[in-house]
Amino acid sequence: MAEHKSVEQDGDRVPTVVAEELHIVYRVNGTKAGKGSATSALSRIIRRGEERGVRKVHAVRGVSFVAYRGEAIGLIGSNGSGKSTLLRAIAGLLPAESGRVYTGGQPSLLGVNAALMNDLTGERNVILGGLAMGMTREQIRERYQEIVDFSGINDKGDFITLPMRTYSSGMAARLRFSIAAAKDHDVLMIDEALATGDAAFRKRSEERIRELRKEAGTVFLVSHNNKSIRDTCDRVLWLERGELRMDGPTEEVLQEYEKFTGK
Repeated sequence: MAEHKSVEQDGDRVPTVVAEELHIVYRVNGTKAGKGSATSALSRIIRRGEERGVRKVHAVRGVSFVAYRGEAIGLIGSNGSGKSTLLRAIAGLLPAESGRVYTGGQPSLLGVNAALMNDLTGERNVILGGLAMGMTREQIRERYQEIVDFSGINDKGDFITLPMRTYSSGMAARLRFSIAAAKDHDVLMIDEALATGDAAFRKRSEERIRELRKEAGTVFLVSHNNKSIRDTCDRVLWLERGELRMDGPTEEVLQEYEKFTGK
């Protein structure tokens, strides 16, 4: 699990996240069908201690890095390379098989699948999302209109008063980002949340990420859009098959990644 504790300052740079030889392993049950479902299920229960029939997926393999306050770090790699898994481990949502993650502040994970209440209006979700991030009701009231305007979901109607289930996936993703961006974060992790917005929204989002960095936070951005990485990040971690293949300045890493992918 991510351990929330102070980390040693490195000169003028203040570490916010430290990963030390981090390994994350998923265990998937029942991957092979057996004859006679009830009998095979009972057999699996009896043999559970031996982990028979349990498939292990080694999603992150010995990843080590230090992130510092004021950095915007891009996470790139092929599908299934471990990017989202790494963010979930930093957020404390996945246990480490071995190794450690230390955080010097409270990490917040924002993804396109972040939970909002579909049966509640956008307005209610803004309030609940703000409270979940630790904002007071007064802070939410002060920033409410800014959140709605930033998301742009009311540009073509009064959608903020409608249930979330009536929103397109892009509208919902924009509202999620807008709620999260209304607060300054110690560590903000964004998992593909910018991919569903239009060009104008992406530009606003990239500007807000730069502002968050200036507020002494650290931003991690997972994206398959290299332009978004170039425009917002000063450092990139490149993962392949769960391993950290390269860690360095954005342009340097992206050039090598583009050679690798042929794009």
